[in-house]
Amino acid sequence: MITVTGATGHLGRLVVEELLRSGVPADEIVAAVRSPHKAADLAERGVQVREADYTKPETLATAFAGTDKVLLVSSSEVGQRVAQHQNVVDAAVQAGVSLLAYTSVLSAQTSGLALAAEHKATEDIIGASGLAHVLLRNGWYIENYTENLAPAFEHGAILGAAGEGRISAATRADFAAAAAAVLTGADQAGAVYELGGDQSFTMAELAAEVAAQSGKPVAYADLPAEEYTKVLVGVGLPEAFAGLLADSDLGIGRGELFTDSGDLGRLIGRPTTTLAEAVATALKA
Repeated sequence: MITVTGATGHLGRLVVEELLRSGVPADEIVAAVRSPHKAADLAERGVQVREADYTKPETLATAFAGTDKVLLVSSSEVGQRVAQHQNVVDAAVQAGVSLLAYTSVLSAQTSGLALAAEHKATEDIIGASGLAHVLLRNGWYIENYTENLAPAFEHGAILGAAGEGRISAATRADFAAAAAAVLTGADQAGAVYELGGDQSFTMAELAAEVAAQSGKPVAYADLPAEEYTKVLVGVGLPEAFAGLLADSDLGIGRGELFTDSGDLGRLIGRPTTTLAEAVATALKA
C-alpha cells in the first residue's frame, strides 16, 4: 500500500495520477486528504480515500493503517509546518511504515533560504525517528512563474529581486514523476535527491521566453528586495509571505535554487520539461 498525503493538492494529485499511470493498482493507493469529498473522482477510480489532517493526529493514524510507504507532501502552511510534519512522522512510526518519502527543498541542510528552515527541521525530525526514509529535495516549480502571466502582459514586466541568479526549475509533473518513481522503486531507503530541471534559467531569460512566445513586450525588472516586498504587499499579499518571496529571490541570486545534479532526469527516465515547453503550455491554457 502506498499513501500520498495532500493528495488533492497540486503536487499530491499528480503523484497519484503518476502511480496509476505506472501500473500501481488503484486499490493499493491511499489518497490521504483533509477533505475527502474533494477526492471523489479518485474514489470513483478505485483509489482509497482517507481523511488525513496534519493537525489531527487521530486522522493520520487511521489514514496510515496498513500502509507500506508514505509520501509526506510538505504542508502549505508556512510557519506551522514543523508541528504538522511531526504529527505525520509520529503516525508513520506508529503505523510501522517501511519507507517515508518527504518533499523537501534544494540543499535543505545548508540553504540560506528562510523557506528552508522548516524543511531542515522536518528532515531532522525524520532522521531522528528511526524510519527508513528518502528525501526529495525539490527545486522551484516553473508554474510559480507561468501560472499567472496576466500582470506581466499588463505591465510589460516580470518583477523580482533575483538578479542574475540561475533557477533550476521544473514542472510539478516532473517532480511528481520523480516521487512516483521513488515510491515504486527498490532500495530507496537513505537516498537524498537534489531535484531540479536539466536547464536552468535567469529571470531575464524567463521574461525573454515569455516575450518571444507571446509576441508581447515583456522584460525583467530587478528590484531591491525591500521594494519588491512592498510591490507584493501592494497587490494584496500578506507582508510576511511577501517578505518570504523576496527572501527566496535573494536566495536565487546566491545560487540557492540551482542544481546540476541531474537527479530529476535520471529518476524520471527522460529530459525534464524545458522552460520553452512550460511557457508554451501556459500560453495555451
